Amino acid sequence: MSLNISAPVSDLPEAPLDLDAYFSRIAYTGSREVSVETLHGIVERHVLTIPFENLDPLMQRPVRLDSASIQQKLIHDRRGGYCFEQNGLLLLALETLGFEVRPLSARVKIGYPREQVTPRTHLIVRIELEGMSWLADVGVGGLSPTAALRLVTDEPQPTPHETRRIVKSGSLYYHQALLQGEWQDLYEMTLEEMPLIDREVANWFTSTHPGSRFRNLLMVSRAAPDGVRLTMLNDEFSIRDANGVAKKHLIGSKQEMLDLLAEHFGVNLSPDDPIVCPAVPWLAE
Repeated sequence: MSLNISAPVSDLPEAPLDLDAYFSRIAYTGSREVSVETLHGIVERHVLTIPFENLDPLMQRPVRLDSASIQQKLIHDRRGGYCFEQNGLLLLALETLGFEVRPLSARVKIGYPREQVTPRTHLIVRIELEGMSWLADVGVGGLSPTAALRLVTDEPQPTPHETRRIVKSGSLYYHQALLQGEWQDLYEMTLEEMPLIDREVANWFTSTHPGSRFRNLLMVSRAAPDGVRLTMLNDEFSIRDANGVAKKHLIGSKQEMLDLLAEHFGVNLSPDDPIVCPAVPWLAE
């Protein structure tokens, strides 16, 4: 007797991208030609429009990575999501336009020392274009770059927001951002591809493991014009200007949080939605 242990990673069918609906969602009206200009334009509009957020894990809702679910949530329901959803949508959009793209894995280093081994739970997009390799990432929270980056080392690369660079140490590459005059690691890469099955496994850990940041912290962010970043971290809302100076406001209630989500991030939730976050006293279980 043979045992068939193969199974699809999702019970839902894959769906082609509705490119017009995606471009309407991010208010992109530029060229659809396969070019560096198009790549930069889509990345910037995506990060300015679709918020990074981890609300579903805090509401005990599954995070699905099939194309139909990602489109329904991020485009039609006008929600946000985290890296597997955000960069999954970007990957699908660029593929649909005819870009040569590949999904890459990374280990997030924000808030961790470089020597600490963190889970391989981040997705980025590699693009081969005009004889050059590029990296795009619309899903690294409040520091998602608003332009694609050339895959070259030790060269500062200005973006509409923070300056970035990629450095190499041994066999590892590090994406860094220049924050208030200091280079800080965002994540570590080997440039290894991350097929959908690996993303499904990492997504399951990220969204369900009791020790995951995404089950313990409330994180919502979006870039705004003129170098501004909007961030909600637990019970604190902040507006950071292009110089890195942040105006912070303590959120005092769930209703105030819901109002801020709607006003600044375009996320509309019901007061009856059961959000549980251990780091927020008035959302603690």
